Amino acid sequence: MQAQENFGFNFSAGPAMLPVSVMLDIQKELLNWQGLNRSVMEISHRSAPYMAMMSEAEQSVRRLLQIPSDYQVLFVHGSASHQFAMVPMNLYQSGTMDYVDTGTWSCKAVAEAKKFGKVNHIQGLKMDNNSLTELKAPNEWSLSDDASFLYYAPNETIGGVEFAETPDTQLLYGRSVPLVADMSSNILSKPIDVNQFGLIYAGAQKNIGTSGVTLVIIRDDLLPLVDPKVATMLQYATYAKHQSLYNTPAVFPVYVAGKVFKWIEDCGGLAAMEALSARKAQTLYDFIDQSDFYTNPINLNSRSRMNVPFILADQQLDAVFLKEAEKQKLYGLEGHRSVGGMRASLYNAMPIAGVEALVNFMKEFALNHG
Repeated sequence: MQAQENFGFNFSAGPAMLPVSVMLDIQKELLNWQGLNRSVMEISHRSAPYMAMMSEAEQSVRRLLQIPSDYQVLFVHGSASHQFAMVPMNLYQSGTMDYVDTGTWSCKAVAEAKKFGKVNHIQGLKMDNNSLTELKAPNEWSLSDDASFLYYAPNETIGGVEFAETPDTQLLYGRSVPLVADMSSNILSKPIDVNQFGLIYAGAQKNIGTSGVTLVIIRDDLLPLVDPKVATMLQYATYAKHQSLYNTPAVFPVYVAGKVFKWIEDCGGLAAMEALSARKAQTLYDFIDQSDFYTNPINLNSRSRMNVPFILADQQLDAVFLKEAEKQKLYGLEGHRSVGGMRASLYNAMPIAGVEALVNFMKEFALNHG
C-alpha cells in the first residue's frame, strides 16, 4: 500500500487506475518477457508463448465470470464505441432493436444502431419527487413486440447511475429475447449470471486494463445471425473461429488484461471485488449525504458503485478544489465536460485507502471554504 500512496490515487473514469502490483510486474517484464530477451510487444502473436498467454487470459476471465461453454470469449480490436456499430451489424436481422437510453453512452449507441435498422428508443431515466435522477424500472419500459434484442448499459459512467438487478427478458417479453449489455464500467466488479445475456462487451480501460481492446462475451447461437456481407473484421464469428487471432491482436492490452484477471483472482475473485466495491461506494456516499457542502444528484436506488458524481455548494470553487486535490495526489476528479461538477470513479483497482484519502480531503476543503 505504501507504493500506492507514493503514486497517489487516480479517480479518472478512464483510462483508469491500474493495480500498482500489476504495473510493477509489467515494468519488471517490459524488456525481457519470459526470459526471451524481448518485450511482449515484440513477440509474434503466432508464437507459442504469446498464444499460451492469450489462452490463459481467456481461461482466467472464464473462471472469474463462470462463463458457460456455449459462450465465446473474444478480444476485439478497438474501443467499446466500436461495439455501437458491431452489435446491430451482427445481431439485427428484422423487426425492432430495443435500446434503453440511460445516459450519454447508451444514447450514442442508439444513434449508431439507427444506421442499421429500426430502433425503439426507450427513455430509461426519470426525475423523482426531489428532482434527483432515477432509473426507470424495467416494467416501465415501452418494449417492442417484435424486438430482435434488448440493449442497455448496466452502469453509466457520466451520469453515475447503475442497475442493481439484471433485466429478465423472458419475463419482460414472454419469450427469449437476447439481452445485450455494455459493461465497460462495471465488468468484474461483482458476480453475474452470464446465462442471462446474449452478448456482453466491455472496453478495457476501466476495470480490465489499458485501452485498445474490448472484451466480448457472446452466446454461440448468435454468431450465425450476421450477414456474410459484413466486413470480415467486423464479424464476431471471425474472432470466434480464429480465437481472436485472425490477424495481429492488440498485443499489449491483452497482455495487461491477463495480468489484471489474475490479480482479481488472487484478491479473492468477484465476491471480494463486490464487497470492496460496496465498502468504497458507501464510504463516499455516506460522507456526501451528511455534508451540506457536497451533493449527489442521483436517487438512492439508482446510484452507481463505480462512478460517483458530486457537486460543490459553490461551483465557483470547482477549479480550486481540483487544484488542491492534485496537491494531495488525488487525480482525475473533474466531472465529464457535458455535466460539470466532480466525479470519483471507484473501479476495482482503487483501494479503500484512496476513498478514505478523498473523504479526508473533502472534509478539510469544506472546512476551509464552506
